[in-house]
Amino acid sequence: MAGNEVKTKNPSSKQKSGGGGGKKKEVKKETGLGLTNKKAENFGEWYSEVVVNSEMIEYYDISGCYILRPWAMSIWEIMQAFFDPEIKKLKIKNCYFPLFVSPGVLEKEKEHVEGFAPEVAWVTKSGQTDLEVPIAIRPTSETVMYPYFSKWIRGHRDLPLKLNQWCNVVRWEFSNPTPFIRSREFLWQEGHTAFAKKEEADQEVLDILELYRRIYEEYLAIPVIKGKKSELEKFAGGLYTTSVEAFIPNTGRGVQGATSHCLGQNFSKMFNIEFEDENREKARVWQNSWAYSTRTIGVMVMVHGDDKGLVLPPKVASVQVIVIPVPYKDADTQGILDACSATVNTLVEAGIRAESDLRDNYSPGWKYSHWEMKGVPLRIEIGPKDLANQQVRAVRRDNGAKIDIKSADSVVEIKKLLDHIQQNLFEVAKQKRDECIQVIHTWDEFVQALSQRKMILAPWCDEEEVEVDVKARTKGETGAAKTLCSPFEQPELPEGTKCFASGKPAKKWSYWGRSY
Repeated sequence: MAGNEVKTKNPSSKQKSGGGGGKKKEVKKETGLGLTNKKAENFGEWYSEVVVNSEMIEYYDISGCYILRPWAMSIWEIMQAFFDPEIKKLKIKNCYFPLFVSPGVLEKEKEHVEGFAPEVAWVTKSGQTDLEVPIAIRPTSETVMYPYFSKWIRGHRDLPLKLNQWCNVVRWEFSNPTPFIRSREFLWQEGHTAFAKKEEADQEVLDILELYRRIYEEYLAIPVIKGKKSELEKFAGGLYTTSVEAFIPNTGRGVQGATSHCLGQNFSKMFNIEFEDENREKARVWQNSWAYSTRTIGVMVMVHGDDKGLVLPPKVASVQVIVIPVPYKDADTQGILDACSATVNTLVEAGIRAESDLRDNYSPGWKYSHWEMKGVPLRIEIGPKDLANQQVRAVRRDNGAKIDIKSADSVVEIKKLLDHIQQNLFEVAKQKRDECIQVIHTWDEFVQALSQRKMILAPWCDEEEVEVDVKARTKGETGAAKTLCSPFEQPELPEGTKCFASGKPAKKWSYWGRSY
């Protein structure tokens, strides 16, 4: 597999443990401490090691399925704690629909089911008895929910209907399953809404997309581009799709971060979702669906992680500060331990997520490496000198900078440091992303930029057959190039500009590249 792909096999249990004496080797082997692959040299193996050794996931005995450990689940919960109140401000209510879908309902919307057909998992047995009619497991819930929309919506006073559910879905992906990025079962939220007028639906599409931008940029510290998908890449059965697009510089691949779809009236036609308007005339509703998933966590790992392991933005870290005692020989060990506990209490009371590592069977150096692997944004060290000087030493995970802080000022200064780390992670990620963006005008420039693993901004005629042709001409071992999105913020398109691929008049700028 090429070096810029993500490996999915279980990391070897016989990882090299690194230097030191026998006891240290045993400890490192036991805990998986230390990475045997470098991000720049073997990205796929590096990623697999990081998500396991940082205790985010554990591999399951069914391929493509992964256990989300608390270190990962806490990130999902923090994002949920942001997103759920925001959608409630938009009068969206939470609900839950069953996991199972009858084939008759699933296949009702032909274009939609064709888009998901290869990934649909089916239940065919109950015990040893074959079911008379197989039952599908939801790959998404349009066909699960919309028969009931038609039951609940009768008149214009029943609109808008705005529902969301936090749930799991199953897409039986066979080509290169990857933790978080492409798994057979994953967690997400999915919103499904119905409106009387298209203008209302259009506005909600953008409102939700802005919340997705905030998740990536404000919480995960990842720059994204908001834009519209091409007709070829839009949601199957929908009217149009908008997305936030991220980019992984190490692999030269785009990532569809989250999507907000306007479904138009296609599903309302298929499922007979009609209402009586103010003039007592029958009309079909306009519908949207939108979702983001645990893929967000994988993008964060890929963008920020380094050769020491995970790097967590403070806003999504369940432990923002880890406090570690550093007692030397003949030091006042109990005094240092007490200072560590007092520091944690002070920080927690101030709303900072802090913990201490007081385990006496590991050295301070081992603890440093352990918590660096787990990506904790800030490490506080307290040793004899710090105790004597009534200070703590803070070490940043993002850049390794060390700062001595007076204990009396710890809350104010640590809050500032966490804010700086959050901002710095975003700025560094944006700089690296921007350095990978290349503007091109011709096919030769496009091919060269693609070979250099760039995110390509190109003038395009916006014709589906041209995109199909680009895919065919660029198909290789590492996949084909395609449109990522046409950005809402369009650069100026001078009159007479030609499409890079067809030579026809260009209608817009679009981002292109290979993607996950």
